[in-house]
Amino acid sequence: MALAREIGRKDGAHKRAVELLKTAPLIDGHNDLPWVLRKASGGDLVAYDLTKVHPETDTDIPRLKAGMVTVQVMAAFLPSEIANPATVTLEQIDLIRRMEALHADVFMPVRRATDIAAAKRKGKIGTLISVEGTVGCEGSLAPIRMWHQLGVRLITLCHNGSLPWVDSSTDRPIANGLSNFGHELVAELNRLGIIVDLSHASPQAAHAVIKASRAPVVLSHSNAHALCPHPRNAPDSLIRAVAESEGIIMATFVPSFINPELWKRIEKIKRAHWPNADPAVIAALDDPPDFGPLPPATLAQFCEHVEYLLKLAGPDHVGIGGDFYGGPQPVGLEDASVYPALFAELIRRGHGEQVLSRLAGANFLRVMRRVERVGRTIEKEHQPAPKARVRRHARRPAASSRSAAVLGTVRMAAAKPKSR
Repeated sequence: MALAREIGRKDGAHKRAVELLKTAPLIDGHNDLPWVLRKASGGDLVAYDLTKVHPETDTDIPRLKAGMVTVQVMAAFLPSEIANPATVTLEQIDLIRRMEALHADVFMPVRRATDIAAAKRKGKIGTLISVEGTVGCEGSLAPIRMWHQLGVRLITLCHNGSLPWVDSSTDRPIANGLSNFGHELVAELNRLGIIVDLSHASPQAAHAVIKASRAPVVLSHSNAHALCPHPRNAPDSLIRAVAESEGIIMATFVPSFINPELWKRIEKIKRAHWPNADPAVIAALDDPPDFGPLPPATLAQFCEHVEYLLKLAGPDHVGIGGDFYGGPQPVGLEDASVYPALFAELIRRGHGEQVLSRLAGANFLRVMRRVERVGRTIEKEHQPAPKARVRRHARRPAASSRSAAVLGTVRMAAAKPKSR
């Protein structure tokens, strides 16, 4: 697989995009590389060797450098119903920290907003640790505080499965949006200065979080529901609410979040072959294997989502969260080297450098600074940290063997991206 910079158009727009990204920090809001590493090598970073291009997937050091990425949010992701979620969360955070240590010549830990400028100045790739899904806190605030101590600065409240304290957009509601503990969780994230991420949360839960939060929130990897009706995409009312909170929505590359025809086809396939599967499993089947060619998503279609969001939310409230996860990607957005080509296309569409600088990273940086300020303000108010308040929440039953087998099949397919 050639690097995107090698196959992209080398016109004037491409040159302008490269010059823009030399000065403007590029911050990508979501990447599942840690999960790819866990599945591919059991987290053995030496065996995997991130210094080499891995054509079977989408993210490694050469392609992050080619993409001119200043900061990559690295997700400590785990499925909602995985066994031992508290342990797995720590393992994923540990993997990211080991990656930072092993490749200290390349990666620079980002623990505060001021680290972003330092990473840019030093020519390093900043790594900002996120946790995708709070299932691992097991109904207690104490793990959240420990995650913060370990360097976590962004938390996605849930994944494809609803939790007792927050409902997912791709599962049955069980928390009435956001439970009492969910409100306590948001308050503690505000106090700690951790960015609250609403991607995956149901619209009801997301609006409740926005109302409860004293700090801006983000949608780190979501697109416009009006253009593609995937349940993971944000309806207009939510996009407006995020913007009004001074937050941002970060457009994502997931093909079924981009192309409505692709999403319709996938829905039809899923319902025909797995009519009784758990909704969280169904939502994970973004790229069902072995059912013939599917209509592709494209760079042009992604740009349409960006333009829609810019118009609806305003240029101060949009960013990019690629969500590379080792699986199929849109044509023109195949791997982490694509960002110069992406910004070149936006330049061709008439977008100016001030707007594109904000889209690239300035908007995320503003949100991070604001979240940190809110945390300091809460501390000055001498508000004591809430007690751990461990809850004895009943965990959702494990996925049925049939659903688990389906999900396993799709994950194996995602590990071997389909040819374009």
